[in-house]
Amino acid sequence: MSDRSETRLARWPSLSFVVCLVSAAALDYAAWWIVEKSDKPINIWMAVLALAAVGGAAWVAILPFYNDAQNATKLDELDKLQSAAHQIQNLEKVATQITIATAQWQNVQEHNAKAIESAKQVSEEMSQEALRFADFMKKANDSEKATLRLEVEKLKRSETDWLHVLVRVLDHVYALQRAAQHSGQQTLIEQLAHFQNACRDAARRIGLVAFAPAAGDGFEPGQHQRADGRKDIPDDAKIFETVATGYTFQGQMLRPALVLLDAPKAPLPVQPATVAAPPSAGSAELPLT
Repeated sequence: MSDRSETRLARWPSLSFVVCLVSAAALDYAAWWIVEKSDKPINIWMAVLALAAVGGAAWVAILPFYNDAQNATKLDELDKLQSAAHQIQNLEKVATQITIATAQWQNVQEHNAKAIESAKQVSEEMSQEALRFADFMKKANDSEKATLRLEVEKLKRSETDWLHVLVRVLDHVYALQRAAQHSGQQTLIEQLAHFQNACRDAARRIGLVAFAPAAGDGFEPGQHQRADGRKDIPDDAKIFETVATGYTFQGQMLRPALVLLDAPKAPLPVQPATVAAPPSAGSAELPLT
């Protein structure tokens, strides 16, 4: 606005303004001359002519201001149009920036979608790999368990076999010792007694303990068994003789001792009885042949 005001002020002494001012002064002079030179009273035509001259002078006087007002209005409209055009340009820039941002956002969304898809694929692959690994570990564990189970069964069978053999050997040693006692040879009795004690000490190191009740001891159903197989046992039954020693393996009963409650009419030989498998073997009673 200050620039336009300065422009209008600069147009004040222009040639058109001077011409209009001179023309207005001339028309005012013409109106005065008409009134001055006309007869008195002034007739209607002279009055109209004078008024026309005064009106023309007034119009010529305000004509520069009118033109300046129109020019100022046009300048304001032009400024508004320029401002609107500038704003439209700014809107176009903003629209361009919005378009670019939208395109960038779409690119970001596409990248995010690709990243999510890649993450899903990686997750599925990891899940499948975990399942394959779990299946492999399960098969490996099953195979190892089967192998270990087989080895344990072999060890149990081996333990049962050597325990069988050891019990049979100790039974034979006890039969020899009883035969020596029936022979009445003291030297032989002592030698076989020492041999039997040595064999039992060796067996005791692996947990196999032999026990034999002495004559006159009371009968205990959990530890003793009649050699003749009879079940009728008196309450005050006493042991007359031990036919076969009993055995415990690692603290648990393996086989009860075979005993006689009454004196036999003839000496009975040592008869191998059945030996239960060790508790760790988990099998039923095994006959010794």
